[in-house]
Amino acid sequence: MDDLLARLRGALLPLDAPPGPRGWNHDDMAELIGATPRRAAAVLIGIRDDREQRVVLTVRTDTLQQHAGQVAFPGGRVEPDDVDVVATALRESEEEIGLDAGMVTPLGFLEAFETISGYSVTPVVARIAANAVLKPDPGEVAEVFEVPFAFFLEPANLRRYTMDFRGHRRDMVEFLHAGYRIWGVTAAILYNLLKRMGHPC
Repeated sequence: MDDLLARLRGALLPLDAPPGPRGWNHDDMAELIGATPRRAAAVLIGIRDDREQRVVLTVRTDTLQQHAGQVAFPGGRVEPDDVDVVATALRESEEEIGLDAGMVTPLGFLEAFETISGYSVTPVVARIAANAVLKPDPGEVAEVFEVPFAFFLEPANLRRYTMDFRGHRRDMVEFLHAGYRIWGVTAAILYNLLKRMGHPC
């Protein structure tokens, strides 16, 4: 984990300097959904502190109003009682996958990412203890699965494609792992992390 930790620390915004709400993709989103204020949200990019350094991901239930059935990081919108976005990411992770906050060590942030659904999402990157037990809430999460970080570092595993949205052609990325399609917001956030780490994408 030490080598990966060093690379992550060099790529992340420090915990005492969280990013602002304007996403790195703001101009693209402004073309698609306008420049109205985005709702604040946070996700946890949790990397298990074990030999495989696995990234924790979820499959959202098909009954959710937004992003139903998609692969996602645990997370959600910022609530008034949340002290900061780290608190949001930890609270949502406990609610969605039963992750004990005491098993999590936040490392830093990525720049915010704006979504089609009108959110500005702040990714919180963290270590998760190797022995942390995960218990998904079936009302929100259909499944929890983990992907070795090394999988994302392999250039052949990054797939590019173009999609049309409201008359706009958008360049997209995705990863396919063991039958799971990691795309949309989740893939874009992972792609940004890889770029910040200096990985050729």
